[in-house]
Amino acid sequence: MEIAIETARLLIRELRPTDVEGMFDLDSNPEVHQYLGKHPVQSREETLGVIDFIRQQYIDNGIGRWVMIDKETNDFIGWTGFKYVTDLTNNHINYYDLGYRLRQKYWGKGIATEAAIACLEYGFNQLGFQEVFAMADCENDGSNKILAKLGFSRIETFDLDGEPHHWYHLDKSEFQNKE
Repeated sequence: MEIAIETARLLIRELRPTDVEGMFDLDSNPEVHQYLGKHPVQSREETLGVIDFIRQQYIDNGIGRWVMIDKETNDFIGWTGFKYVTDLTNNHINYYDLGYRLRQKYWGKGIATEAAIACLEYGFNQLGFQEVFAMADCENDGSNKILAKLGFSRIETFDLDGEPHHWYHLDKSEFQNKE
């Protein structure tokens, strides 16, 4: 099933192997990985492995991160959407995690917020989610501001791979009351 969500500026769809160049540009940038463990990808082959991993999540979990495309230019912006997390993270397991990652040239334009709102609407209204979680490195002011703007409640701070992260929660009723 091909997911397609449109916003004013974006087409949000499933990730494809043909997205390798955009994904490589995104994930090979050390600035993009500043708050993500500082391990940018080194090759297109590694990027294809990431794409295969995400596409397998579509099969295994019925969901995975989606690509953001600029509707006007058809340019690859980054990814957004949900991941179903089956590994224990901050004492949670089997939950939907909202995320986003943008190529650096698209930072500061409101795109992550626009995409996240569209994804949350889709998740709550089309997929029947009752709650969504998110996390952000405590130093990542941009992501922390976006999650607060979206209505997520910061629950606590926890350690992820040696770095402090904020843990966030949003339930369906809180999101719908904000709309």
